[in-house]
Amino acid sequence: MNLTKRALLQTSLAVAAGAGLGRSASAQAIEQLQLFVPAAPGGGWDQTARTVEAVLRANNQIKTAQVTNVPGAGGVVGLPQFLNQWRGRQNALMVGGMVMVGAIIANKAPVKLTSTQPVARLTGEFEVLVVPPDSPFKTAGDFANALKADPAKVPVAGGSAGGTDHIMLGMIGKAVGVAANRLSYVAFAGGGPAQAALLGGHVAAGISGWGEFSEQVKAGKLRALAISADARQPGIDIPTLKEQGIDVELFNWRGVFAPPGVNAAGRDAMVSLMEAMTKSAAWQEECKKRDWTSIPLFGDAYAKYVENETTRIEAILKDLGLAS
Repeated sequence: MNLTKRALLQTSLAVAAGAGLGRSASAQAIEQLQLFVPAAPGGGWDQTARTVEAVLRANNQIKTAQVTNVPGAGGVVGLPQFLNQWRGRQNALMVGGMVMVGAIIANKAPVKLTSTQPVARLTGEFEVLVVPPDSPFKTAGDFANALKADPAKVPVAGGSAGGTDHIMLGMIGKAVGVAANRLSYVAFAGGGPAQAALLGGHVAAGISGWGEFSEQVKAGKLRALAISADARQPGIDIPTLKEQGIDVELFNWRGVFAPPGVNAAGRDAMVSLMEAMTKSAAWQEECKKRDWTSIPLFGDAYAKYVENETTRIEAILKDLGLAS
């Protein structure tokens, strides 16, 4: 769909707003940003979308925003809707990331993330392995020993099948000598339901991004056994998997994508919007508060990154027996 004269004006103003947030930016704001979240409320993508909305509003880069949630299968249910029904919407962005790349491959989906127009990689975070506070597992070693003894008795909650959480469990299994097809993984549509399963004692452990479990860990409702970083992270008193003898390191990432059918001017305007947002103090403060690492990458460079990630993750999933 070609951009209307009014749409072109709005996107041009968005660029100007990004260049000077303090100079009457409210008068230059996009009327409404439409954010598509192919996951249930409460999870990492939903948190990202609502944080983007809050920061852009605080920066006076947008006037209003509408968030649409379409959960299911790690984004595989929602992605076709974004590609088809949202085609050509110059003021729309979809939140997605590594989870969707894996889910598309694992579910043998006919759609591809590369059918979108990658706009910006925003954040990355390490995964964390958690258990209920009364769990007999005191270390990641205890968890690994239980997996080796009988993986069927160690159900682990996480996001959708084939996503980052599932990949991490598969990598842990492989590192300790347990085949991926013997692991008991319980997939949920979002972080909220996975937390409920953990807090209700329905699973033995959970895996997700640190940002999704951090508040429960800090409140003592969950206990963290390990983080998937290469080294201990500042301000996060959790040992790594590696230092506990499990050779696993994994970094999740999230970003935003424009729908197909948006022309170069529309995509570039959204890239400029995200560039300005990620440079703002409000965004940096939100990342710090949520324990996200800001790893911005934009436009063509981000598109190339997504292509490379798709190839890399497909190889990992095949190695773990999660894809054919």
